[in-house]
Amino acid sequence: MKITIIAIGRLKEKFLVEGTAEYLKRLKIFAKIEIREILECRTVEEEGKKILSQVPTNSWLCVLDVKGTAMTSEKFAEKISELNLHGTSNITFVIGGAFGLSDEVRKAADFLLSISEMTFTHQMARFILLEQIYRAFKINRGEPYHKN
Repeated sequence: MKITIIAIGRLKEKFLVEGTAEYLKRLKIFAKIEIREILECRTVEEEGKKILSQVPTNSWLCVLDVKGTAMTSEKFAEKISELNLHGTSNITFVIGGAFGLSDEVRKAADFLLSISEMTFTHQMARFILLEQIYRAFKINRGEPYHKN
């Protein structure tokens, strides 16, 4: 499986850089992960065009959005498993910038996902998403990382 994460901006905080690197290392055994960073633009519309130009062909597109569907870790794992079972080998996640996402990006999405009702920085969202992707693979393999 190939997973692409398209994110606005670069990670700046040392703890997020280190945490992200750790989850990227852990995920290597499950999937090929690529992070594509896009520099912040003056408008969300401009960012939207850049985001959509970076989405790989034939990729299932999941956009992180506050108005998206909230899922438990188990449901998220189930979603990834379903995609894999139906032959989807490329998944792209989009994390917008500080000012959100354009309607064009939302409309292009196959799925809108909310990681929480709380508000996080887009940099924290990247870390949280990577941890949840890792957790999903562990859940799907029945491994002990995930415990209630």
